[in-house]
Amino acid sequence: MRHRIAPSLLSADFGRLNEEIEMVTVAGADLLHLDVMDGHFVPNLTFGVPVVAAIAKVTKLPLDAHLMVSNPDMYIEPFAQMGVEYFSFHIEAVNHSHRMVQRIKQHGMKAGVALNPGTPVCLVMDLLSEVDFVLVMSVNPGFSGQEYIGSCLNKIAFLDIYRKENNLNFEIEIDGGVNGENIKSIVDAGTDIVVAGSYVFGGDYSKMIRSLR
Repeated sequence: MRHRIAPSLLSADFGRLNEEIEMVTVAGADLLHLDVMDGHFVPNLTFGVPVVAAIAKVTKLPLDAHLMVSNPDMYIEPFAQMGVEYFSFHIEAVNHSHRMVQRIKQHGMKAGVALNPGTPVCLVMDLLSEVDFVLVMSVNPGFSGQEYIGSCLNKIAFLDIYRKENNLNFEIEIDGGVNGENIKSIVDAGTDIVVAGSYVFGGDYSKMIRSLR
């Protein structure tokens, strides 16, 4: 299966969000990535339930919600009701990670765990047989346009080997600093879903997405 492209709406023009969503859809996006930040877990505040609800009404693309918040459990029910398909949380933000994964799945969403650049894979090993995907951050979360941290490839390669050796089906997603120059190494390492924000929205959307294929 080919890797899929998930433009991050954090880099879109929020003054014309409907148009931006339509443009990346026509350009070939596979999913829409939603960076939900609360100003506490990360030093930035983006959008919450009302904006996600508005986005859900104007697109048929699967919504991929990345919860960079201190209380991700609060968002499970409302996001599920909106039709969000992918829901990821940071391991540092919850006390009972298995229960969190179970709740996400019970609400009909794919459950994912996110790893910051400084978070080792060993912290989520016990979850790998439970989650639907692992989101590997290749920048420190909080802001768009940061420089890519290449050491993330070690995590991706490890996760890819681990799932093959243990016959697991979780997907691997990457978020942060992805562009046309590093995409090949990212996909070769085993990545399934590629999040790209400033790279896609910083140029011709169709051209940028094609270059990531």
